[in-house]
Amino acid sequence: MAIIITDECINCGACEPECPNNAIYDAGSAWRFSDGTNLNGIIDFGGKQIDAEAAQEAVSDEVYYIVSDKCTECKGFHDEPQCAAVCPVDCCIDDEDVRETEEELLMKKNWLHQEK
Repeated sequence: MAIIITDECINCGACEPECPNNAIYDAGSAWRFSDGTNLNGIIDFGGKQIDAEAAQEAVSDEVYYIVSDKCTECKGFHDEPQCAAVCPVDCCIDDEDVRETEEELLMKKNWLHQEK
């Protein structure tokens, strides 16, 4: 599964620098697959060809948000999701709508950070 940030977020930003996949963005900010990863140019994502540097629409314009397509729950980096570990109001929680096995999360981590 991925992690989501609930609307209880106080927009402190403590979580953003902790994410090894750069999957956390400030409210209203566009995101890119290339941000903080080794992805660049045209990538294959879910059977579609996408420009990794292309700006994607913000998931939230009110609170910090996590891009589930980049979230690996810190698998392969840390023992627990770092966003949840540093959140002062405990608003980084499991996303019940995005379920992935540990194997799938590690495959995503390897895809995001593949050798160039």
